[in-house]
Amino acid sequence: MNFSEKLKSGKFLVTCEVAPMKGVNIAKVLDEEAEPLRGKVDGFNVTDMQSSVMRLGSLPVCHLLAQRDLEPIFQITCRDRNGIALQSDLLNAHVLGIRNVLVLTGDYITLGDHPGAKPVFDLDSVTLLKAASTLIEGKDMNGNELDGKPEFCLGAVVNPGYDPMELQLIKMEKKITAGAKFFQTQAIYDLETFEKFMKEAEKFQVPILGGIIPLKSAGMAKYMNEHIAGISVPEKYINMMAEAKKEERAKTSIQISVELIKGIKSLCQGVHVMPMGWKHTLELLEATELA
Repeated sequence: MNFSEKLKSGKFLVTCEVAPMKGVNIAKVLDEEAEPLRGKVDGFNVTDMQSSVMRLGSLPVCHLLAQRDLEPIFQITCRDRNGIALQSDLLNAHVLGIRNVLVLTGDYITLGDHPGAKPVFDLDSVTLLKAASTLIEGKDMNGNELDGKPEFCLGAVVNPGYDPMELQLIKMEKKITAGAKFFQTQAIYDLETFEKFMKEAEKFQVPILGGIIPLKSAGMAKYMNEHIAGISVPEKYINMMAEAKKEERAKTSIQISVELIKGIKSLCQGVHVMPMGWKHTLELLEATELA
């Protein structure tokens, strides 16, 4: 089964994020990040210049993964391209054998390594989903007929910990109306809040994959609490990481992530792991018995 078929089957899915390098050392992402997870995950999200840092693009990496029979999920953000270029890249993706697309608005330019670059944001995540759905129907966003229609399984993101939660649910519904067939969430550390969110989101009857970002340090946890909306790392996890010796941090991080994954497993249809340079994803999946 491909990713879209697995979503419809109700199978508990595992996806993992891989990040293209700042350069052309493609072997690192293909051989060191993706290949060890062959047969362990159901899809590889390829980030689109994550955190507004100039990198190798998501599209060619997705194509190379598809050539290796490692199913890619093409992340596409609205930050850097206008509506013409975004639609063109979606057509490019189909021609290159890519069938899964995750649509995001994108981080703001000032977060990255080119703060003087001009942001575009011609579309946002909802309007880009609408544009992609229109392409699937055989027309561009201005109603012009296409010579051949692309096929995509469209996804979007949601932040279960955002306050007020109602705003996320409203936007989630708009994304579903625009064409989203699945969701991946922001990192989850508060299982009680996630359970409340899932009870509210149950009415949408759409697959949701809970996000996991393994903690590298207590400092990382504190930074996310202070700077990332919707993320709340409980004090007990911060203390666990603070008390762990440097050589034991990976083991402690795996312990925390396993606890979180076991907690969300009965609540949603999958888990989305975002390693962010962390080197122990396979160990985590094995410890969780998902590999």
